[in-house]
Amino acid sequence: MSPISFAQSAHEASPSSTITAVQSGHDTDLTTNPSSSFWRKSKPVFITGDTFGNPVPSHRTEIRSRWTKNNLYLLFIAPYEELHLKPSPNTAEETNQLWNWDVAEAFIGSDFENIRRYKEFEVSPQGEWVDLDIDLDHQGNRNAVKWSSGFKVSARIDSAHKVWYGAMKIPFSSLTSHPPASGETLRINLFRCQGPMETRHYLSWQPTMSKSFHVPEHFGTLLLAGKK
Repeated sequence: MSPISFAQSAHEASPSSTITAVQSGHDTDLTTNPSSSFWRKSKPVFITGDTFGNPVPSHRTEIRSRWTKNNLYLLFIAPYEELHLKPSPNTAEETNQLWNWDVAEAFIGSDFENIRRYKEFEVSPQGEWVDLDIDLDHQGNRNAVKWSSGFKVSARIDSAHKVWYGAMKIPFSSLTSHPPASGETLRINLFRCQGPMETRHYLSWQPTMSKSFHVPEHFGTLLLAGKK
């Protein structure tokens, strides 16, 4: 990955396909409280439909983002009708095939020349997690799930309001070989797998126009903005 490919101009993406992460001067412990001072300074985007762009208003999902010199932070605010949760969750170790249950996902790439290489991060409503090193030219590579980003997650379920919250803290060292700077961009798409199999929704921030999430041609842009 070259620094040039990481530092693409944000003007290449329309506002509707750009999520802006506002810089924070210091790292912080993860919080799933959207009213916290940390998250209040973010600029949200919304997942409003499925992977084909069909509206799914009952699952309109808000995503907020912040960044520091060390980490990228994401918060998913995810309404639900019925949760599909893995029995006996393990939050101490990663859970392979977590995508078979309810999850929020972020696919992030720093290489604008080989867009088929990117990283995948998932968090469940129960705080389970998995991270993968994706190379679409080597699908089935078992090393994908063995890769460890060192990212951290936090999650909670508000059953009274039928909303769950999932936060991620992703080291930039897992995304690129050089420190981030204000004005630089990454490639990104954001997803949810939601509900029991018979009524399951596959939700996408930028529609992939496919049943699969793994269509990097349809990723949007993450802009690293300066402090507010």
